[in-house]
Amino acid sequence: MPSWNVHTAHVERLLREHSPEDLGIRNVDAFLFGNYVPDVYVGYMVKDTTRTIDYRVTHFVEPGFIPEPAFWQFWQEWALPSADGEGRVSDVVLGAWAHLVADNGYNHCVNEYLLARGTKFDTQIRIRKQSDFELFGRTRDIRMVCRPSEDLLGQARDFPQYSLDPRDSLAAIDVAKRIVQTNQRDHLSRMPSYSLLSEGLFDQMSNVVNQRLARGLMAYARQGACAPELVEEVRHA
Repeated sequence: MPSWNVHTAHVERLLREHSPEDLGIRNVDAFLFGNYVPDVYVGYMVKDTTRTIDYRVTHFVEPGFIPEPAFWQFWQEWALPSADGEGRVSDVVLGAWAHLVADNGYNHCVNEYLLARGTKFDTQIRIRKQSDFELFGRTRDIRMVCRPSEDLLGQARDFPQYSLDPRDSLAAIDVAKRIVQTNQRDHLSRMPSYSLLSEGLFDQMSNVVNQRLARGLMAYARQGACAPELVEEVRHA
């Protein structure tokens, strides 16, 4: 799975290429925070939270070697019912959808890449894949950090799938800030030598994810929560 430096990089790219209004985003900080939400209670990124929630629940996945989150299921079960009379959801909900879209896109591409090469899925492959993603994340030149506000914390508390305790939201914001600082300190200005994947594949995955995010968000901005692009299940090559 891409880590928070990659998720942050996608938010920054979206906002470089489009205005928040064009993407249906009202509170940029809340949208950025939403891109971290599915990981907050899993127990890996944020330690000592007030509770934990199984990864399969937060990411809408079945057990598997490299699972592909069902972002369309999240939207249908939790986002769409939370929409207001104008078809708008909170920016935290919108960001959580973006997180799941990104996780799905990267993992699906990796699965196809490995299957096409007849690679056997085992623990060593998992380790090499995680190492490559860690290196790729360090190539992202990111600067955005969440600015906590009552609106952001309120949206997190009202997240429809599970409420986020403000203490956990603030802890997550602090973790995300440290990740940005670490990326700035340890930034890789050149593409590293990957163990399993390749620079070309990472470029492809990044572009595929960005295109799907932009298409879905722009459709949401125009049509609201019923935009079909938000639940599009088409698998991409």
